[in-house]
Amino acid sequence: MNATIIDPLQGDFPEVIEEYLEHGIMKCIAFNRRGTLLAAGCSDGSCVIWDFETRGIAKELRDKDCVAAITSVCWSKSGRHILISAADKSLNLWDVMKGDKIYRTTLQQTPLQARLHPGGGSPESTLCLVCPFSSAPMIVNLQTETTTTLPISFSGGTTTATTGAPPRNKFSDGSAHYTPTAACFNKHGDLVYVGNSIGEILIIDHNKNLVRGVVAVSGGAVIKNIVFSRDGRHLLINSSDRTIRVYENLLPLKDSLKSLNEMIFDNTLDEGEIVKSAGVKSLLLFREFQDSITRVHWKAPCFSGDGEWVVGGSASKGEHKIYIWDRAGHLVKILEGPKEALMDLAWHPVHPMVVSVSLTGLVYIWAKDYTENWSAFAPDFKELEENEEYVEREDEFDLMPETEKVKDLETNEDDEVDITTVEKDSAFSDSDLSQEELRFLPADPFPDVSEQQEKHTASNSKLGDSKNSDSPLSEETGAMNHDSSQIEGMENSGGEDGGMTYLKRRRKPSEKVLELQAQKVRKPLPKAKGGLGKSSKTKSRIGNGIGIEQEQDMNNFGDEFGIDD
Repeated sequence: MNATIIDPLQGDFPEVIEEYLEHGIMKCIAFNRRGTLLAAGCSDGSCVIWDFETRGIAKELRDKDCVAAITSVCWSKSGRHILISAADKSLNLWDVMKGDKIYRTTLQQTPLQARLHPGGGSPESTLCLVCPFSSAPMIVNLQTETTTTLPISFSGGTTTATTGAPPRNKFSDGSAHYTPTAACFNKHGDLVYVGNSIGEILIIDHNKNLVRGVVAVSGGAVIKNIVFSRDGRHLLINSSDRTIRVYENLLPLKDSLKSLNEMIFDNTLDEGEIVKSAGVKSLLLFREFQDSITRVHWKAPCFSGDGEWVVGGSASKGEHKIYIWDRAGHLVKILEGPKEALMDLAWHPVHPMVVSVSLTGLVYIWAKDYTENWSAFAPDFKELEENEEYVEREDEFDLMPETEKVKDLETNEDDEVDITTVEKDSAFSDSDLSQEELRFLPADPFPDVSEQQEKHTASNSKLGDSKNSDSPLSEETGAMNHDSSQIEGMENSGGEDGGMTYLKRRRKPSEKVLELQAQKVRKPLPKAKGGLGKSSKTKSRIGNGIGIEQEQDMNNFGDEFGIDD
């Protein structure tokens, strides 16, 4: 390895698989800004939104016009919209709360990655940056359906939208092999950083579609991934030379474009030298990460939420390994998962947790393996490996020990306590949309299939249940005379619901209905043929549980058992 593994207890990073999520075959994932919701694109064209706190499905976005696999998902800054790109060359912008599709655009090429403008304002809410499979990155306005192709090379003092270098490989039909180009917005979205196939980072003003800076990467390898840290102070690129590089952003976080333009206009050099000089003043190589022994390719590298850690997944087939480095370049942890290829991963914005997607479509949640610390519950508690002799203090069992008296003297009771001011969270202090963010989704449970079948079966078997001898009505009327037609006629006239389950669900009848039911029951019942028998008084529960005294002839019972008057 490139460095000795340090003590893992010094860092706050994930260690073990805590849980896994399963819903179809998931391909890509993305957290919202607060980390409370997790969106996952599936192979059937649907997007599932998980409540990360409860690990349950909060909403499912499904487009009837899209059945192709999802290639990327991206949340808006407010969390109210989500951009979904699919393999059928479509871009869809959804309203997360309503579950409605706002815009749909079809491109000429399959989008591998699509990112919304990070500004979050109304003019930029429909702008997105798309990296197609076989063309240059482009800015797409979802509202007007207009596209602007960005330059991917700088030569001769002019910007061009070509690959910049002749292709090395060709397809079987003789067409040139094209390497997809990576691109991303900066923190506030006024600049676009593009990594091309000849090892250059272009800093582009996407409003005027002009290259404002060029940074050459050592080795000239193809840049496969490019992403900014959450605070916008560092830029990460993943190259085909099996190396992850981190650059320090020297431009101010706000008004980066304005500062970059001032560098260009104040310079007296020619245009080519000016652009290169601006690139040198914009990015500074900070650290390089690689595995010098296995020389693996990296997949889906990114920063941790606080920017203290760099994480990258192994691109080897049949291997689910995640490497974690600190900013000093030390390899601190290697997470080994199941023997399944890793497709995508994301670090939680707030907590030390990593979520990874396997080739089989499962989403694994990696968390820190916390050990029990009893001193957190009692500061004076200390764990002992073996018994020790304890010496009692003189004032240990006093009502007011001397140490407590000293503490009371140090506190000033006249100081005012501020209970209204809310301290800013350091991770979200830059937010200007904190009051409008969508952090959670209301519960929208799906009806249970077994419950629906139970209701359907119950509605079709009400009459059959009323004749069942196990029902409360038949038990009270008499279990021995189950073949009596008189009892059956009384049950059918009194109510069809013989089971206790249905009596609970029925609405309470009105007084007029109860009166009519009582009149029907009080009518004399026809006597059955046979010898004399004893009559008995029974209570029948009809309608809403009303007991009515009624005489029932038991002649059949007397004939059967030979009982005489």
